[in-house]
Amino acid sequence: MFEELINGALIKDDFMRKNLVLPSLEQIIQETINAIENGRNQIFDIAENARMEAETTRGKLELIKLKIINVIKELERTEKLEKAARIRLMEVSRDLKRYNEDDIHRAYLNASNLQAEVRILRNQEKQLREERSELERQYKRQLDTVNKAEKLVSSVGVALDYLLKNIEGINSKIEEIEARGSLGLRIIKAQEEERRRVAREIHDGPAQSMANIVLRAEFCERLLDKDIILARKEIGQLKELVRNSLKDVRKIIYDLRPMALDDLGLIPALKRYIEDFSERFKIMVKFQPSETHSRLPNTIEVTTFRVIQEALQNVQKHSGATEVVINLLITQWQLSLTIGDNGKGFQLKDIFANSNREGYGILGMKERVELLEGQFDIHSEIGKGTEIKIVIPIHSIDEE
Repeated sequence: MFEELINGALIKDDFMRKNLVLPSLEQIIQETINAIENGRNQIFDIAENARMEAETTRGKLELIKLKIINVIKELERTEKLEKAARIRLMEVSRDLKRYNEDDIHRAYLNASNLQAEVRILRNQEKQLREERSELERQYKRQLDTVNKAEKLVSSVGVALDYLLKNIEGINSKIEEIEARGSLGLRIIKAQEEERRRVAREIHDGPAQSMANIVLRAEFCERLLDKDIILARKEIGQLKELVRNSLKDVRKIIYDLRPMALDDLGLIPALKRYIEDFSERFKIMVKFQPSETHSRLPNTIEVTTFRVIQEALQNVQKHSGATEVVINLLITQWQLSLTIGDNGKGFQLKDIFANSNREGYGILGMKERVELLEGQFDIHSEIGKGTEIKIVIPIHSIDEE
């Protein structure tokens, strides 16, 4: 009943994740990218329009400058003529004997017309200068708009390129976060599967052997009175059966928790486990441990042991590697572990995308390390093997 509830919850979780969560998140990301692209295009259009307007304004400004130059030249010429006309008027007005009234009138009209023309030209120059100043301010504003728009287009382009290049990583992160959401149920399921496995191993191994031992012992009791030689032979076989049963029990206990980890410490326990692993699966494992022999906090020793155990089991089950290198460095402040193999490698995103993966493998290792405030990194390439790196800060046993 309990297992059915767990499986039902996992199925519901997978359904929700596939049909609701992932499409919504991907849709949001895609809509965000589309909005940024549209915004960039609009900003680019604004920049282009501002540039065209700036070019038009610059043309008007050049034309106004040319008009100002021409007006100034004409003004200088007219001022000279007006000055000469005033001098002429003074001469005519002073010498009444030589010049008549018509001469004076013509000189006055000429000077008056030139003065009016000077005033007109000066007003034109003033208006043109004011227009030039306004065009210069307008041209500066337009250039500022162009520069700002170009910078904004560049910034949006950088952001868009970053999103496009890292969208795959974002999706992987989303999948990892969602995988974390179902980790609790998967851990419970893994615990139940582990209990079922242990129960099956005990039932099929030591329990059967014990029942057989009881029957053989009863048989030996009957033989003692009838055939002592055969009884001794049966007792010898019985002893061998007990030894094998004891070996099976010790293996089950070791899989649950290696006693050497408590008795001897991390490195001796790892050496025993690695030797047994290499012998059983014919995979060469180079273990290069730190020279330190001091004990670590129990949580760190257990986590390190389980990470190496899980990594080696993954090597044996999935990688097809023939060689594994394990480097373990322990300092006063931290533990550093690197596990590398020469296997076929894999795509990390496929691991988190596969909702049917068994247990919690890589995610479980990552969770164990991060619970101890450590860092977990894994790198794998198809055909180039896999490398796992972890760093765990070391606190005192008293703090633990």
